[in-house]
Amino acid sequence: MVVERSNLLSMMKLSIKVLIQSSLSLGRSLDSEYPPLQQFFVVLEHCIKHGLKVKKTFIGQNKSIWAPLELIEKLCPESADIATSVRDMPGIKTGLGRARAWLHLALMQKKIADYMKVLINRRDLLGEFYDPGALIMEEEGAVIVGMLVGLNVIDANLCVKGEDLDSQVGVIDFSMYLKDPQATENTQDDSKMTAILDQKHYIEELNRHLSCTVTDLQAKMDSLEKTNSKLIEELTAATDRINVLREEQEQLKQENANILQSSQRKEEVTLQDSQAELETYRQTRQGLDEMYNVVWKQYKEEKRIRQELQKELELQIGLKQEMEVAMKLLEKDTREKQDSLVALRQQLDHVKNLNLQMFNKAQVWGEKSPLDLDVFFFFRFMCCFCSLFRAGLESALSTEKEQRQNLQRELQREQDNSTELRTQLQQLQGLQTLLDLRQEKKQLQQLCEEQEQALQEMGLHLSQSKLKMEDFKEVNKALKNHAWLKDDEATQCKQCQKEFSISRRKHHCRNCGDIYCNSCSSNELALPSFPRPVRVCDVCHSLLLQRSSIGS
Repeated sequence: MVVERSNLLSMMKLSIKVLIQSSLSLGRSLDSEYPPLQQFFVVLEHCIKHGLKVKKTFIGQNKSIWAPLELIEKLCPESADIATSVRDMPGIKTGLGRARAWLHLALMQKKIADYMKVLINRRDLLGEFYDPGALIMEEEGAVIVGMLVGLNVIDANLCVKGEDLDSQVGVIDFSMYLKDPQATENTQDDSKMTAILDQKHYIEELNRHLSCTVTDLQAKMDSLEKTNSKLIEELTAATDRINVLREEQEQLKQENANILQSSQRKEEVTLQDSQAELETYRQTRQGLDEMYNVVWKQYKEEKRIRQELQKELELQIGLKQEMEVAMKLLEKDTREKQDSLVALRQQLDHVKNLNLQMFNKAQVWGEKSPLDLDVFFFFRFMCCFCSLFRAGLESALSTEKEQRQNLQRELQREQDNSTELRTQLQQLQGLQTLLDLRQEKKQLQQLCEEQEQALQEMGLHLSQSKLKMEDFKEVNKALKNHAWLKDDEATQCKQCQKEFSISRRKHHCRNCGDIYCNSCSSNELALPSFPRPVRVCDVCHSLLLQRSSIGS
């Protein structure tokens, strides 16, 4: 690989040197039949092909230099015209032929060194096409690019369309570089003779061109006389057509004005309706807010009262439980006292019976002894004591009954209070109405949201109608101010002022009607008068985008 790179570098130096010396000695532009120029393209093709990876396809192995040269179109947008022209050439079918045509066009533009420099600087992308150690990937490639800069002094006039670039055999001819020393002495004589022959050929060619030009002019005069009458007839028909188009334009203007007025009236009516609905919505929302505030205050007050009643009810329930415990204790005490009172009554009856028996015995005895009298008085005393004790027990029992009745009355009052509290609690359960009001409030809020959404949709329809009006205005303005420029009326791009050529073609802007090159009119936008996006120039593209952003 090193030896091959060194040999190719030497051959490139030699071919460029011979090409420059021969072109300067001749002092004329070179054509495609010039042998040193042909050998230069062959050596350059071998240099670019060195170390190129072989791509396997269904047909066989393919080793074409068109793939790396096609990469220059992405890296350098200025070379897009050359690549487009090469692809559009009908006689070239292979990648090798396209690559040779591309090199011819790049040399004619005097930019082959610039394009190759851009390609060599991106070695990260070249790794896809070349093996390690290829000439393009090493320092020799940069040296060759530096030598290609010297070719800018050469004027080349190459005809690419007529040549068969697909089937040419790229073999380096070393015979023109191996010259006889005696022949070098006569180079000045040969150059003079070549100059004389060139002048002779130039004069003969000029004569031939002049005779052909005279014949062509005579034929054109005849054709012009024939077509003059046709043009007069076409002019009359065109004048009639222009008058008809003017009438149609006036009708369209009138219809456009009517549509504009009706749209404005509809827009005003819609705006008034939306404002009225918005005011009604605001009033309704204000009333609902006030109602909600009142209901919320009532809810808080009812909640506070309910909490107080709940606390009081819990207190009453505690008191009731305490009263029930006290009543149970009182009933137990009363039963015990009743049992003791029954026992005392039984004892009292027994004492009465004993006293009665003693009294009967005393009457029976007649006379009483002192001892019997003592016994009698003792029993009498016991009877009095029992009667007194009975009276005390009865009074205590009546007191207990009164306390029990008081406790029962208090218990009844507490039961009444509990009943009243339960009634109030049931009334508080009417707070379900508040929940219904909340549900109604949610429904009203949902209705308000739907009304807001309807207002937004109405605003969107209004903005769309405004955009449509702007489109109508733009169409009307385009009909008034812009005219479709003919192809023969423009010789250069209106924006970049570059001359049109075979590689730099003409393109119309569908918005303003002027003619631009491809780079100045590569944008596409949707216009009101076209169903799909069309080509527009950079100026119209920026203006339409700005207007669209303002409208949105």
